[in-house]
Amino acid sequence: MNYRINQKNGDKLSILGFGCMRLPAKAGIIDEKRAIKMIRDSIKKGVNYFDTAYIYHGGQSESLLGKALRDGYRQKVKIATKLPPYMVKKLDNAKKIMLTQLEKLNTDCIDYYLLHMLTDKAMFDKMADLGVMEWLEDLKGQETIKNIGFSFHGSRQDFELIVKAYPWDFCQIQYNYLDENNQAGLSGLKLAHSLGIPVIVMEPLRGGKLVNNLPKEVLKIFERVHPQWTPAEWGLRWIWNHKEVNVVLSGMSTEDQVNDNIETASQAVSDSLTNQEIEVFDLVKSIINERIKVPCTACGYCMPCPHGVNIPGCFAAYNDKFLLDEKMYRWKYAQALGALSAEPAFASKCVECGRCELHCPQNIEIRKELKAVAKTMEGVFFRPVVGAARKILKIR
Repeated sequence: MNYRINQKNGDKLSILGFGCMRLPAKAGIIDEKRAIKMIRDSIKKGVNYFDTAYIYHGGQSESLLGKALRDGYRQKVKIATKLPPYMVKKLDNAKKIMLTQLEKLNTDCIDYYLLHMLTDKAMFDKMADLGVMEWLEDLKGQETIKNIGFSFHGSRQDFELIVKAYPWDFCQIQYNYLDENNQAGLSGLKLAHSLGIPVIVMEPLRGGKLVNNLPKEVLKIFERVHPQWTPAEWGLRWIWNHKEVNVVLSGMSTEDQVNDNIETASQAVSDSLTNQEIEVFDLVKSIINERIKVPCTACGYCMPCPHGVNIPGCFAAYNDKFLLDEKMYRWKYAQALGALSAEPAFASKCVECGRCELHCPQNIEIRKELKAVAKTMEGVFFRPVVGAARKILKIR
């Protein structure tokens, strides 16, 4: 495992961080035994930074991580978790959330504490006006938390305002080879670094989209240059090539992902990509950008939909049609969205309430895009065919 030093406090952090928002699960419930083993195995192999949040896995993630870090493992790692600003209407809300988090994580100290998913300066100003920042500073003085940071999903302009508005101990941004100029982007990464602020990177593989949803044309390009590198390795190496990045978070959900990413993290160093490898990324980006329709990372912040739409599922099936030249796209869509289940989750169920758009880190016009999904993926005969199948199978 390679490590990089936190320039603000001297922490030696593994360049691969374990993101606990996509842990292995069964029927929506974390597979506890398997997840704990994965976490502990990763620690034994050198991972020492674990990122969770109050809302991950419907509130289960922090508790699972707390259990995994018993029996001496807590002392070997740094824990990062987050305060959701949209749930804080007054300072007491934040205090109650923090107490719950400490209890779930089974710890008396959180190493890296973030304001979760800031999207603009107004959101930070609200936290400051409520006294949240002053309270966090008091907690830092008591060593209940050690570092104050924020995770960001917004424009480059707002990132610059926020990163300069407070003496942050660290920040967390979305960054990958498709998002080099989106959100905080490369300019934000370099700005934070110039201010001496450590940078944690999230969504390095776009929620798996840069692994599982690549066109065959892209895979052939990767294989031609480095047959032994997987798409995940290509994506991670691109980020670790940046000396400004301290830690890259990967939301790992299988043992193979953990082992493969750790192996890559044991080899990758900054400024190591060749000109040929960089040219490969330029070509790959142009191919993907021509095909992708909705920049959804399946983070799940838009869920649950009060009207039963599986928003990430709809966008995943829609993008696959164009990215993968999927011929059976309507069947795949129907299957993925539960055509034969008690409550299908089709895009056409959207009533345009707009609740989802308030929480989307990618600022996707979800209502507009769901209309496009319904038009393309459902079509004229979709409802009659699905209805007939449900009737034959006696599904109500």
